[in-house]
Amino acid sequence: METSSKVHQRTGRDGAAERRAAPEGAPVPLVREVARLWAEYLDGREVGADDDFFALGGNSLTGIKIIDRVALDYGVQLSVRDFYLAQTPARVAELIEKGGAST
Repeated sequence: METSSKVHQRTGRDGAAERRAAPEGAPVPLVREVARLWAEYLDGREVGADDDFFALGGNSLTGIKIIDRVALDYGVQLSVRDFYLAQTPARVAELIEKGGAST
């Protein structure tokens, strides 16, 4: 059985186009919303679906602020542990879809 993967391009900091597979677990619009939310708290940095929170300069205080905002915006309370283990907007979006429950 053959599966197709959605691929999108974005331009990295060096101007080169990066090809990344779109996440399969959560709806793409939700992943984009989460990435925009992260960008807001990470000083406007460009955030992609599979970018790592700590590699982007995230820290514990920023993480707590994002967790609080997710609770306000989506009515889902993420645990600090689950948020940090998720590491990317795509995986955080999956947690939001599941109502915050970790797998």
